[in-house]
Amino acid sequence: MDIIYYLDRKNGKREIEKVYGARALKLLYGHDWISKLVGPVLLHSLVKYSFFSAWYGKWQASVKSKNKIEPFIREFGLDPLEFLEEVSYFKSFNDFFIRKLKPTARPLASGEEVAIIPADGRYLFYSDLSQVDGFIVKGEKFDLTSLLDDADLAAHYAKGAMAIARLCPTDYHRYHFPCDCVAGKTKIINGWLYSVNPAALKKDIHIFTKNKRTLCKLATSSFGCILFLEIGATNVGSIHETYQPDVLQKKGDEKGYFSFGGSSLILLFEPGKIQFDQDLLAASRQGLEIKCLMGQSMGKALS
Repeated sequence: MDIIYYLDRKNGKREIEKVYGARALKLLYGHDWISKLVGPVLLHSLVKYSFFSAWYGKWQASVKSKNKIEPFIREFGLDPLEFLEEVSYFKSFNDFFIRKLKPTARPLASGEEVAIIPADGRYLFYSDLSQVDGFIVKGEKFDLTSLLDDADLAAHYAKGAMAIARLCPTDYHRYHFPCDCVAGKTKIINGWLYSVNPAALKKDIHIFTKNKRTLCKLATSSFGCILFLEIGATNVGSIHETYQPDVLQKKGDEKGYFSFGGSSLILLFEPGKIQFDQDLLAASRQGLEIKCLMGQSMGKALS
């Protein structure tokens, strides 16, 4: 499997991603003859189906899985001081995976005109979708109509801005509202559960339009109507919404969380509504994901 590089927003350095489950991903998406022979068979006969994710998720929710927590924290350099609960509180690996953080661990960028990063993850940003020659892979774009399951909605956002977030298994897996808003009811769009690791996306960018996903409209006073999508992935059959629809949500309020695995968020903005921060756009122009933390500034409203 190819090395995955990203830019760390906090220190400005280019880093190599330490991948959880690297051997399994290499088998599914690698370039060697064994991967090419076995990977597609496993992927299309087992891994993409929801029952596989449900089975694996059940194991991660078992008491026995608790033994994985402390080795995982050490291997991936997580900071237990950020956790709302002590490590001993978690009864299973999934309990740990869906952990909450102390409010001080993710301070929110201030200002009504500032939208925040909604979740920890590696991001790509596009200020005008009509001017982009490819998402993640040059020359490859997924179909907005298929993603949204709505041709009229796709046409409305065709020249808008987009943020794509990839949440790794090592990330904090709760996601939050990027600004003050009234969030509507969630629409579920059924699909498969392919991996959203870059190795998988480089082989098939259309994974975003094939995977199970949810769509929610956020009505805002400063940023127009934002489309907020949560996308499931291998071992993430469960997308949990914790917000109450049709009431005012404040910036940084929790919207929901993913159960065990990797996953993605996509935010779509109407044309002329947001100016993403320049460092975020600069990284994306290089085709480089940038690691951001929930609460950091994402961009400012355009008047």
